[in-house]
Amino acid sequence: MQAFHEVQFPPDISYGVTGGPEYSTDVVITGSGYEQRNINWSQARCKYQAAHGVKNEDQMRRLLAFFRARRGKAYGFRFKDWLDFRGKGEYIGTGDGKKTTFQLSKTYIDDGGYTDVRKIRKPVVETVKVYLAGIEQQANWSVNFTNGVITFVSAPAQDAVITADFEFDVPVRFDTDHCPQSIKDWNIYGWDNIPLIEIRV
Repeated sequence: MQAFHEVQFPPDISYGVTGGPEYSTDVVITGSGYEQRNINWSQARCKYQAAHGVKNEDQMRRLLAFFRARRGKAYGFRFKDWLDFRGKGEYIGTGDGKKTTFQLSKTYIDDGGYTDVRKIRKPVVETVKVYLAGIEQQANWSVNFTNGVITFVSAPAQDAVITADFEFDVPVRFDTDHCPQSIKDWNIYGWDNIPLIEIRV
């Protein structure tokens, strides 16, 4: 099992970072010029560069403490991607009268109707709402905030559509063991390279 700390990267520093999803695809070009594209990953893996989030001494101090507590690459942690941290009315399953556990997920749909389903492993505490056939459930369920699994006390009825609203973090780690800090001007601090990479948990 991967080492993971259930703590969030300072959100005031993560605000304004650059990054997003990355896929792994091998492209083989045949002698006739046609391509064969092989998909290596079933889901994207996000990468971020958080260097521009550090602006003052207090942020640098907190980031240094956070980096040391994670031992560089050693421990994963939660990261708020301000460009993509919510799910609303997300389909997570249909009842069959027997199944009681369902994985939170978010579905991305483009204008052509093509979809990509992302498993949500790190929902944020006190943000999850669950609905059966569009009706919010105030009881009879719980959520595991470390893996995103919804568990019902009694199985949802046959054909009952289950949806959820939630906020979520991305499980990531530092992609460096080095912390190159600098003072750029009076009370202007910087860390020129803060790479983060999503991890599978």
